[in-house]
Amino acid sequence: MHALTEALLRGAGPEEIEETELPEKYVAAHLRAEDLGMFEGVSDKDVRKSLHVGEVPMPELAPDEVVVAVMASSINYNTVWSATFEPVSTFGFLKRFGREGGYATRHDVPYHVVGSDASGVVVRVGSGVRRWRAGDHVVVSCVQVDDQEPATHADGMLGSGQRIWGYETNFGGLGHYTVVRASQLLSKPSHLTWEESASVMLTAATSYRMLVSDKGARIKQGDVVLIWGATGGLGAYAVQMVKNAGGIAVGVVSSQRKAEILRRLGCDVVIDRNEIGLGGDDALTPERTIELGKRLGRAIRSAVGEDPHVVFDFIGQATFGISVFVVRRGGVVVTCGSSTGYQHQFDNRYLWMNLKRIIGSHAANLQEQWECNRLFQLGQLSPVLSEVYPLSEVAEAARLVQQNKHVGKVGVLCLAPEEGLGVTDPEKRAALGVERLNPLRSAEKAV
Repeated sequence: MHALTEALLRGAGPEEIEETELPEKYVAAHLRAEDLGMFEGVSDKDVRKSLHVGEVPMPELAPDEVVVAVMASSINYNTVWSATFEPVSTFGFLKRFGREGGYATRHDVPYHVVGSDASGVVVRVGSGVRRWRAGDHVVVSCVQVDDQEPATHADGMLGSGQRIWGYETNFGGLGHYTVVRASQLLSKPSHLTWEESASVMLTAATSYRMLVSDKGARIKQGDVVLIWGATGGLGAYAVQMVKNAGGIAVGVVSSQRKAEILRRLGCDVVIDRNEIGLGGDDALTPERTIELGKRLGRAIRSAVGEDPHVVFDFIGQATFGISVFVVRRGGVVVTCGSSTGYQHQFDNRYLWMNLKRIIGSHAANLQEQWECNRLFQLGQLSPVLSEVYPLSEVAEAARLVQQNKHVGKVGVLCLAPEEGLGVTDPEKRAALGVERLNPLRSAEKAV
């Protein structure tokens, strides 16, 4: 075990952490450029074949960066995209980034350390870093921006230099260490464990921008919000935010088991997509889309008496036409992804003639991330962690997400030797209670 890792695990103070040398190499989950093309002509692009766990070199630190010792991380769907080399190979992102020159050239190497969530301890800060120091407990935002670009100062997500760390950059969170810009850091909620806090920022902040922010749907009291994939990493946070806002959450899930879990999470209306005929691999013709939209609309009106104000859609191709159809006149469809496909078809008459809107949303800017993280710190949002794997089994964790066999978020222990560590405010944790802190796990156990 490297001296720095040993110091961290025994709870060394800031001075000792700062004085202990960084390792020259560290263990991380990564892809290899030599594997490009391995899935050509293969129907089941099994990520367990492309994700490797092994040593990679520690990169040089830029003046505006920090090195974080990663205690825990989690699986996001972008890791599945990376590991299947679809829709494009992320090595293309790294190559384009590297062409910017300077410190960016470090990213263009024949391996890609993936992962876009992390919680851990700051162990080094660059010469230009002012607000963070060794020993700080942090969570990492997935958004890396260029702070010298004018658009960034209006909204970090609008800058052309905005990238998703661990997907469009190298040195991501699924490893023992990671290198991030100081502008990606937020203070870790003191009552959460390493694995709980590592399961939060990408999906929860994305849901926050989509639903709460003035850049998204800006939900209010009484809004009926239809949430596709409501027990997933994005959807389960969306349900909490709708309930917090005084709205009516209508969740759609893919099985009876997930439906029961969702009911126990407090979702107002639960719909099993199979019960409205949206199961299997049916081809969604325009006629079929409208038929399913009518069925879903009837089910929602039967439960709450009216059509949804907002539809929360990250599923994409399989649901988007239905979303546009089912949202009420003047309503909003907000989308952040397309896990079932990127080519969306919908009948534009139902959009333009009913004055509906579509809002594209991507991750969240740092202020939105801070506001979302504050809600966790206050105990008003809770992690939706369901399972935790060791880093050595990260490929199995990613496979679970690839096959949609999970609920909530799937965590990964990196340097943390076991679950339950990292809490620095046990009194607050006890006051909030285990069921409130782990609502998904509690619901799963009940089912």
